[in-house]
Amino acid sequence: MHGNRSIKYLLGWLIAGTKGGLTRAKIIMALRDAPQNANQLANRLRMDYRTIRHHLEILEKNRLITSAGGGYGTTYFLSQIMEENYALFEEIVNKIWKK
Repeated sequence: MHGNRSIKYLLGWLIAGTKGGLTRAKIIMALRDAPQNANQLANRLRMDYRTIRHHLEILEKNRLITSAGGGYGTTYFLSQIMEENYALFEEIVNKIWKK
């Protein structure tokens, strides 16, 4: 299990420290509203399906989201770790969007 400090660094890097951070933040916020598949996310965020899939893989690899089902209908939702640290995520996002 991640310590609070390492999740802070992980979120900071994935959201603020890398080029796709804004997209990943939007995906996390969308998934907090409701679990969705990649196609639903692409439509909702008006982004390319392949771009969404790429970011979902990164988020899942880093255990910030989890998935259920398989293939095209795979549904993504926030992981326990992400749920528990959502306030921290919002803090990081607010710092970025103020810039």
